[in-house]
Amino acid sequence: MSKIVWDQSGEKLYETGVDRGVVYPKTSGAYPSGYGWNGLTSVEESPSGAEATALWADNIKYLNLISNEEFGCTINAYTFPEEFKECDGTKSAANGLVEISGQTRRYFGFTYRSLVGNDEVGTDYGYKIHLVYGCSAAPSSKTRSTTNDSPEAQEFSWTVTTTPEKISKLDASGKPFKPTAHIVIDSTKFTTTAQKALLTSLEGMLYGTDGTATFTAVDTTETPTPVEGTDYYVKTGTGDTEADYQKVTVTEWESGTTYYTKSVTGGTNPYLPLPDAVITALTAS
Repeated sequence: MSKIVWDQSGEKLYETGVDRGVVYPKTSGAYPSGYGWNGLTSVEESPSGAEATALWADNIKYLNLISNEEFGCTINAYTFPEEFKECDGTKSAANGLVEISGQTRRYFGFTYRSLVGNDEVGTDYGYKIHLVYGCSAAPSSKTRSTTNDSPEAQEFSWTVTTTPEKISKLDASGKPFKPTAHIVIDSTKFTTTAQKALLTSLEGMLYGTDGTATFTAVDTTETPTPVEGTDYYVKTGTGDTEADYQKVTVTEWESGTTYYTKSVTGGTNPYLPLPDAVITALTAS
């Protein structure tokens, strides 16, 4: 052991900001698809429970019984993804032209990121990814105000309660974890190359990964006119990456120009892995 030293350079840490919100509607006990949530302004975490009940015996305070802890939060945002509407009790009818409120609210998962900064590099130091499970959004009030000479964007707000997901993994002492609705992944703890690769793999699950784009030249003798609904590209760079091609509008082939179509292979869709899968992904050898 060595003597405690306070406020050393690089150790003055703080958290700030919220970004990279994603909502994952729950289906058959899983969270198979994720949708980006733009316009997040804040996520107010509000855990509850963990309250002590005192037991008295032998004329003394015998012990405290602690109640289970529950995770809740309030999501504030200027907008929300279309896929969140069912989670907010709204369903579409008439081919999406009508929205009917007061419907059964769908459970969902939710992830967001907060930034971790220090006194040397600011918020480039790292970030924390928050995974929230078993979410249910309660009805919230919405105020429609007239426009005036000091316009403000309307902010929406949802109070969220959660139902924890089970964990079958054991902790370091061999004891089972309690079910949880909130997991935090701290990027600053991933220091080795192998650990950083595990974090990148988990982020690929949460946010999805891009596939590989392949561009194929169009044989204009076999396709004498552009096919309606097909995207066409021309090559603008000297390499063979996606950045070397530009999408163009084509009504007829221009002599001397080579046109290309794009196909994408590989890539993964975003999803929210359950807690056991998260632990497995971050402890893989």
